[in-house]
Amino acid sequence: MTSVRRNSTSHSFTLTDILRAELHCHNVFSNYRNSSVRLPFDCGITIEVQLQTALGKGIDVLFVTNHNTLDGYEQILEYKNSHRKFDKISVYPAEEVTINTQGHILAYGLHEKISPGMTLEETLDEIRRQGAVSCAAHPFAVTNGIREKAAMCDMMESFNSNNVDRFSNVIAERFAKEHGMTTIAGSDSHVVSTIAKCVNLMDSENNLDDIVQVMSKGRVRVASREYASKEQVFEHAYYIISSSKELLLEHTMLYHPRVFKAAKWALTSFTSNPNSRTWRTMAGLVLYLVRRASEKVNVRGYDPKIFLERPWKKLIAISLLP
Repeated sequence: MTSVRRNSTSHSFTLTDILRAELHCHNVFSNYRNSSVRLPFDCGITIEVQLQTALGKGIDVLFVTNHNTLDGYEQILEYKNSHRKFDKISVYPAEEVTINTQGHILAYGLHEKISPGMTLEETLDEIRRQGAVSCAAHPFAVTNGIREKAAMCDMMESFNSNNVDRFSNVIAERFAKEHGMTTIAGSDSHVVSTIAKCVNLMDSENNLDDIVQVMSKGRVRVASREYASKEQVFEHAYYIISSSKELLLEHTMLYHPRVFKAAKWALTSFTSNPNSRTWRTMAGLVLYLVRRASEKVNVRGYDPKIFLERPWKKLIAISLLP
């Protein structure tokens, strides 16, 4: 897509590209990168399917933001370049970095992987050293956002498709306006159907240097944004749990042998019949508790630090408070 820009002095016109960008998505190279021994699976989308879907959605620029790795970038680039039908899509390096507080930072235009576990300040310094652009991912999500420290980043994700609690996005958008921050919308895609749920526009030449410069100057705008449906959230949860089933059972046998039989029954029941009324009801309950917990933190001022270690008994108790 192109736009016509008029020079007010000479009355001449130049053509510039308006690029449709997917700025937050994952593929199979994100697996085993989230530091979880029990649930290491993150995304089942293959390179081929990701490119094909992005092409069908009219995406010009694809930043694949796998967790804590640049693995997959060279592979997807090689695959794309060997299939002419993907010539319309440009793929650029990015990473979703986990910092020491478990918050997530998106980094666009990297040349080297950034290691997880550093402080926010150290992570941002490394992003700047590489001439890349930082973005606070889902900053007011209750378990992996950096909250008010988002103001330290170049940009912030004011809308995340997977923030099913809605309160996180409302507070993020309000914070961005109050601090005059450049904002993007993130699909945060982990299943095929959520690729390009959110699309951002950039008035830029289609090369990494120009795109990074445009992003650093805040010349990015949201073209479309849409929440992931309950079905899509459930699909992602099913992928994580079903793929991790054996690891979960090994962990249970090792650390909780008394409940091993019950855990095995539950996992077998869920993975063999995930659409049963029982599991659908359980999924609905979990989403309800997440929304309630987010309301307590983002609207009523509860301390978000309680979510860092995910003490589920406390979370459920807080969620159920009036």
